[in-house]
Amino acid sequence: MTRRITRRHALMLGAVAALAAGRPDGGGRARADEGLEFGPPEPFSFDRLIERAREMARGPHVEPPRPDPEIVRRIDYDAYGRIGTKFENALFATGPGVYPISLKHVGVFFPKTVRMHTVEDGMAREVVYRDDYFAMPPDHVAHGLPSEPSAFAGFWIYESRLRGDWTKLEPWATFLGASYFRAVGELGQVGQSARGLALGSGDPGPEEFPDFIEHWFEPALTEDAPVVVHSLLSSPSITGAYRFELRRTSGVVMDIDCRLFPRREIARLGVAPLTSMFWFGEHNKRYAEDWRPEVHDADGLAMWTSWGEHLWRPLNNPWRIVTSSFFDENPRGFGLSQRDRNYDHYLDGVRYHLRPSTWVEPLEPWGKGSVQLVEIPTDDEIYDNIVAFWVPERKPQGGDALAWRYRLHWLADEPFFPRDRLAMVFQTGIGKGGQPGQPRPKGIYKFMVDFVGGPFDTWDAVDKPEAVVGSSVGTIERIFVENTPFTKRWRMTFDLDAKPGEVAELRAYFKGPDGPISETWLFQFHVPQAA
Repeated sequence: MTRRITRRHALMLGAVAALAAGRPDGGGRARADEGLEFGPPEPFSFDRLIERAREMARGPHVEPPRPDPEIVRRIDYDAYGRIGTKFENALFATGPGVYPISLKHVGVFFPKTVRMHTVEDGMAREVVYRDDYFAMPPDHVAHGLPSEPSAFAGFWIYESRLRGDWTKLEPWATFLGASYFRAVGELGQVGQSARGLALGSGDPGPEEFPDFIEHWFEPALTEDAPVVVHSLLSSPSITGAYRFELRRTSGVVMDIDCRLFPRREIARLGVAPLTSMFWFGEHNKRYAEDWRPEVHDADGLAMWTSWGEHLWRPLNNPWRIVTSSFFDENPRGFGLSQRDRNYDHYLDGVRYHLRPSTWVEPLEPWGKGSVQLVEIPTDDEIYDNIVAFWVPERKPQGGDALAWRYRLHWLADEPFFPRDRLAMVFQTGIGKGGQPGQPRPKGIYKFMVDFVGGPFDTWDAVDKPEAVVGSSVGTIERIFVENTPFTKRWRMTFDLDAKPGEVAELRAYFKGPDGPISETWLFQFHVPQAA
């Protein structure tokens, strides 16, 4: 996975842009789109966009225009922070849409341009770039950019203007950089990102990053209506037409319809990709690595299979790139979740405990394929080192026409987990195997998995649930079940005896008289080499 822009860069640039947006010289609201210049109207529809993407795929890829590279290189972190937002120049600042949209400027971390359009009554008008749309000092380097090509790089969608001064609030959805986008969750915080596509994530060669090269906006006329965004995607391997319906709920819900047209065979097409960061958690922190107890945007991959099983796979920070595949046919959903909501487990002002969980819900059968999880080594929190996506069984070929429809839920928890009948994994721990108080055998590792909720809220502590544990290699020993002291949680511990260097795929769940009473815990354990 090529690291073109770090997670920390994106977060910092978003923060400084938000601060700049609140400057007095960028404030004030006037009539909708005041001061914006538009091109002539042209017919537009999603069907037209699909045909355009199909036609583009028949020819060679053309990179999005880049304004004067020398000037853009000088729009660094500090210079980008001095580009303020003139809110009177936001789309739909006072109507007709209720959710204003501000356009964002190019800079060293977002050097490619994106053309922007509004749509009304089937006609689209392009927003013509001018530097006076932004609040910048007279000597700012960005003033040196020409009006062509456009110097827009992305956009932010703000809270409803009907509920007060939206200029003082953070955006609830942002699209900025390649095909990356993200949204706030129910707890009011951003974290992980989604992408239009993932091409080559975790492969030995360089990763390909498709770009959204144009956006078209249809305003939401009421707070319950969606903001509709149409987007054109292009890369050397593929083109695509996307239709987003973005709804502001307790979190954010996005319905996505994408039509894809490969230019050539694609070895691994990552559909509905989610991108996050996992440095360390309670089960893998190394001594003196960092003073904080945990650092991650998500702590596990959740899956709901076609046969109804709910799976939880804690994330790892491996010593090499690892790709795990979970095969299925017509999966019911998957997502990257942040389940640990205890601030004391992070002790960090960036509010890791409030980061959203993001769930992918297919809106039609996806056929055969696999949910794939790519885990990339990292030694810091500035990199997004986790990617999860769906890979269809059949490799796309040049000339194909592909379609996927799915819904993204940006919430606090997985939206369809049956909390009334299944317990969830609460935490995972790893240590030396053997019996406490006795000499510990070498090469034996003990695992602890706590489960919470579901039937355990009313479970009789006298009758222990049955732990079902298995491993792809080695042997499982010393299975022990207990009610976690002072809680309603139930804990299983077990030892794994496996050879150094082996990779153990572990699987465990709790069983009651009538079948499973918990989700299934999965874990990939790389047995350390002998000391």
